[in-house]
Amino acid sequence: MSRSLAVCRAAELAASSPERRWLIDELWADQAVGIVGGEPKCCKSFLALELAVAVASGAPCLRRFRPAQTGRVLLFAAEDALPVVRRRLEGIARAAGVAFDPLDIHVITTPVVRLDLEDDRQRLQATVAALRPTLLILDPFVRLHRIDENAVAEVAPLLAYLRQLQRDFATAVLLVHHARKGAAHLRAGQALRGSSELHAWGDSNLYLRRRGDALLLTVEHRAAPSLDGLALELRAHGDALALHVVDSALDQSPAAAPSATEQIEHALATAALPLSLRQLRRLCRMRMATLCVALTTLRTNGRVLKSSAGYRLALR
Repeated sequence: MSRSLAVCRAAELAASSPERRWLIDELWADQAVGIVGGEPKCCKSFLALELAVAVASGAPCLRRFRPAQTGRVLLFAAEDALPVVRRRLEGIARAAGVAFDPLDIHVITTPVVRLDLEDDRQRLQATVAALRPTLLILDPFVRLHRIDENAVAEVAPLLAYLRQLQRDFATAVLLVHHARKGAAHLRAGQALRGSSELHAWGDSNLYLRRRGDALLLTVEHRAAPSLDGLALELRAHGDALALHVVDSALDQSPAAAPSATEQIEHALATAALPLSLRQLRRLCRMRMATLCVALTTLRTNGRVLKSSAGYRLALR
């Protein structure tokens, strides 16, 4: 006989939630899973390493956000050579005013880790169980699998595995992931490449974008106020580099109205399934002639694909 699900009367539910706790004040929640996202060359890896040094040392992240907790960090940097990883961590430690050698940051030196392979999942789980890190950083998501990032059925099990690691070992999990090129008009989380599951998964998400020469950080939390438009810059410290918050306020000019192609891309990016011509017209609220011309442009440029099921964004 199957067991019943646990229930209670509404009046018996707790009257207040547990007090919110941070790993890094305002930046990353305690034991949160989430994403550092952005287009190429937006310093995503630098930002992830900033969090690593802050958690390992107790020094303020980006010289501003103080860690509420400290502890061991476990890092897998799949795209950078190990000497580059060391050099970047040394530079960030120097900018933070902390000694590099004592930092409790452990780097996975195995060259390939595939989360879509059971053996690699077990090996990562065993490593987390042995080291018990406060923060696990995996950089980037695209190097951790060979699945279709647009397919919910393929993405969801990998994210569920990482969520289970977080629950089993009380560790925060930070996943570095790419945004689609040319998606600056979309809301930060919606610009992430692949399935919308990635945006929905995160408890704390950090998004980096460039506007002209400015590098902007947006912070989103599932259960806390967000921060938007925080300006950062990459500064040299001798022969090393580190990110800093820019104190001067950035002029906020009014955003231009989105074009027809931008409206279509936004509608397709937020849709779980391909959309028909009629559905697109209703969502974008534009004339059929305008819609068809814009769709032709997007298909010619390889940004939108058409199938018997309807229109969808091309994977990039």
